[in-house]
Amino acid sequence: MKQLWLIPVLPLAGFLLNGLVALVASSSRAEKESGADHPLAPLPYAQRLFHGVVGVGSVGLAAVLSFAALVPYVLSSLHAPEGLAPVVQKVYTWMVAGDYSVDVAFRLDALSALMLSFVTFVGTLIHVYSVGYMQKDEGYGRYFSYLNLFMFAMLMLVLADNLPLLFVGWEGVGLCSYLLIGYSYDKDFAAAAGKKAFIANRVGDFGMVLGIFGVFALFGTADFSFVDLARRQALAGGAPLGVYAVCVLLFLGACGKSAQVPLYVWLPDAMAGPTPVSALIHAATMVTAGVYLVARCSALFVLAPDALTLVAWIGAGTAIFAATIGLAQNDIKKVLAYSTVSQLGYMFLACGVGAFSAGIFHVFTHAFFKACLFLGSGSVIMSMHHEQDMRRMGGLAARIPHTFRTMLVATLAIAGIFPLAGFFSKDMILGSAAASGHWALYAVGLFTAGLTAFYMFRLVSMTFFGKARGGDHGHGEHAHESPATMTVPLWILAALSVVAGLVGVPAALGGSDRIGRFLGASVAHPEIHEMSHGLEIGLMLLSLGVAVTGLLWAWRWYGKADGPAEAVSPQAHAFYEKAGALGRLVANKWNVDEGIEVLVLSPFWKIGTFLWRGFDALFIDGIANASAFLVELAGDLLRFFTTGHVRNYALAFTLGVAVFLVYVWVR
Repeated sequence: MKQLWLIPVLPLAGFLLNGLVALVASSSRAEKESGADHPLAPLPYAQRLFHGVVGVGSVGLAAVLSFAALVPYVLSSLHAPEGLAPVVQKVYTWMVAGDYSVDVAFRLDALSALMLSFVTFVGTLIHVYSVGYMQKDEGYGRYFSYLNLFMFAMLMLVLADNLPLLFVGWEGVGLCSYLLIGYSYDKDFAAAAGKKAFIANRVGDFGMVLGIFGVFALFGTADFSFVDLARRQALAGGAPLGVYAVCVLLFLGACGKSAQVPLYVWLPDAMAGPTPVSALIHAATMVTAGVYLVARCSALFVLAPDALTLVAWIGAGTAIFAATIGLAQNDIKKVLAYSTVSQLGYMFLACGVGAFSAGIFHVFTHAFFKACLFLGSGSVIMSMHHEQDMRRMGGLAARIPHTFRTMLVATLAIAGIFPLAGFFSKDMILGSAAASGHWALYAVGLFTAGLTAFYMFRLVSMTFFGKARGGDHGHGEHAHESPATMTVPLWILAALSVVAGLVGVPAALGGSDRIGRFLGASVAHPEIHEMSHGLEIGLMLLSLGVAVTGLLWAWRWYGKADGPAEAVSPQAHAFYEKAGALGRLVANKWNVDEGIEVLVLSPFWKIGTFLWRGFDALFIDGIANASAFLVELAGDLLRFFTTGHVRNYALAFTLGVAVFLVYVWVR
């Protein structure tokens, strides 16, 4: 690939074209319909066609170029175990400070090529899906311009050859998430969700900035050449404690973008945006950025084993914590949101035990089945006239068969059922934890796998099986399948959810772990003890048994789902009643948001109020007001001596001389 800059520039051009046309068209429509008491008419067909072609076409062309860039690395992984050397293309010098300069330069290696391929491919499918999903939306052009800008920022992040340029893309996806989550800005909950995502990410980004400075202090450069220096342990300065601190700071940034405890709170609320936006954020773009950062800097993290341990336990804790919340959610998109948080925890668990290839492998497979699930949920919501509560669904399998079948395949994939994609990537993570001797982490991951299978099949059961509940308006009785622009992407993603895992078939099952060999030169490979094939197969069967148990349990409780909307499953209702306070905590998401409100937001609100009304209004404003009062008082007193009459001045002069003479005489 000779012109890497074209890959991010194409979506940027789509953003500019769509944004400009949408701005001009909206101004023209506003002038024509000003004063009208009827709502704005739908966009003209020609304008919608333009926005769709530009939006889809720009990302589609970027996907073609990305696959062209990927091919040489795939071929090299088959014939050259050491892989191809990274390709670095400098566009221009961005900043110069003394002897150091930062370039706008793009880096292509196996890791970035893999990320490019599925980000652009899944992004293209989501753009195609959006053509059907958003066709009646008044902000059609604005939507596609934001979506294209999001893709540009993510591609900049993935292709950047240095941390400062990566940070530009990093902040770009943060901005675009704010714009897209708060897309319906006239709705308070959407605007609040957008601000929440923006602020939560700023916390992580503070650590990211300090981490970039720390990398420069350690290696004398922020280019990704520091990765090779880290492999050789060629530190320019700093002790192991400094390396640990830099890794923790970079990981703090990753926690913000990839929604790890405690900075995960923004991601479930991101459901306020349109469903295709949720799919793009959760499957292929923003949330994968943190995992990509850790994998890209893996050689640095290997120098700080304690930092890797922190990454592993934060990931494992996030995985099981989010999975427990997903058990009791009734909003179909919220279940998938907490599922994303949990799966991201799996990815960090893998990185934390040194299995960086396994973490990226799960990023790869997760992109397909999670995009399929989110887009499928959008099809369900549209068929239910924008109803999102699963308790008011049911019986949809026969009415929207394409959506049902594709979501069922994706559900089995995320549950880890053999031989679907999720089985291979998830088992690689669990196997790596076991092989490295982290049996406690393995146990957490295994239990989380069972919870994942349970709450995901609960979603399928409540949505597609049992009777049509449909609420007061009986929406389920009138549900209809989505158009081809929505169902074709679903089938493509479902097919990839089946076959994508084949690139990581382990040797124990007759494979050769192609994904590991492919990423071999791009990520670090700390020593992990090999397991016997017998033990590995035994662990696979154990994880498969746990997943099947979760599925069967969910079917037993929710398969018929014939109860009323308030208590769809009598068994589940009885269980949560017996659980008492614990059940209420799980149903209320462990009261984390309320805890943040009490422990963080409320004290800062009180401090801010004190500084405003106490310190600023009384002290600062008091000093200014008192100074003004004294000046005014002095003026009032002195004005009696400045009458403009000569006799008064002569009298004052005489009195002054007299006082002076008395003073001299007394002295």
